[in-house]
Amino acid sequence: MTMDYKKAGVDIEAAQRSLERVKRMVSSTWSPGVISNLRQFAGLYRLNGGGYKNPVLVSSTDGVGTKLKIAFMLGRHSTVGQDLVHHCANDILVHGAKPLFFMDYLASSEIKSGVIQEVIGGLVKGCKEVGCSLIGGETAQLPGFYQPGEYDLAGFILGLVEREGIVDGSGIEAGDLIVGLASNGLHTNGFSLVRKILLKDWKLDGYIDDLGSTLGDELLRVHRHYGQIIYSLSSLGFRIKGMAHITGGGIEGNLSRIIPSGLVALIKKGSWEVPPIFKLIKKVGGVEEREMFRVFNMGIGFILVVSPAILDKVLFHLKGQGQIAWQVGEIREGDLKRVILE
Repeated sequence: MTMDYKKAGVDIEAAQRSLERVKRMVSSTWSPGVISNLRQFAGLYRLNGGGYKNPVLVSSTDGVGTKLKIAFMLGRHSTVGQDLVHHCANDILVHGAKPLFFMDYLASSEIKSGVIQEVIGGLVKGCKEVGCSLIGGETAQLPGFYQPGEYDLAGFILGLVEREGIVDGSGIEAGDLIVGLASNGLHTNGFSLVRKILLKDWKLDGYIDDLGSTLGDELLRVHRHYGQIIYSLSSLGFRIKGMAHITGGGIEGNLSRIIPSGLVALIKKGSWEVPPIFKLIKKVGGVEEREMFRVFNMGIGFILVVSPAILDKVLFHLKGQGQIAWQVGEIREGDLKRVILE
């Protein structure tokens, strides 16, 4: 019996067919800056200035993590691509950057056309929502590496910001105030702990009164993107001194990245509404409060640091845009650069 690549588990023709099926979908995200096509070895993007005088490229990369396990169990793959794009876009948004293009890496033990199309469809939707082009990526077949029916998904985003408009927290000073923007639940962090606690006795298709939905629907809520809200604030001339995307490490681990030396960020627990999913995890799992805040966003997906002079105007604008937000803390002088939860 002869041996070939397909018998070894890699179906080249299936991969090519899948690519053909998603080409139109992917190209629907392209802006005039895209000058390549999906058959080339790399994605090509032309920088035409866009009105920038001193443009700076800003990049980030990330994955969806074990939230994918929930998608596998439910057989629902249309939202994880949005999660990935939104997460990456938020990571460059904190520096004031607007995304230009996105690239993905999708690896599985075998090519399943329907699943690939669902995942790519989510990536396309996410790219349209954040305003960037999906210009390429890699779909890898790795038989024997992943469990049957499972895959991994990661992405890379590149954006642009005017050098003078870079937001890095360096202008933060004592007396500044901290604004928390509501999350949409878990986003894409803490799922290893969530699965350990909630999937032990409960089923994903089971309705939970405290959540107002099935457990599966709650866990697959799409990671929010905060771009339009932040762009609208900037367009009105509001100066945001610092921004933090609250992901793995929680408020403390992420806000501390932008606090200058000699300052302390004081966060007042109880100043915002913690969503039911976090209360459920804490109760069922017996998780200590400090660990909850270390692992999860706890209802705050994005943070702004602003001067007291514009706080009320910022909150008023956010409310007018339908964004739930609260003043959750303040900046004080301190010996160590840190975040205190009290």
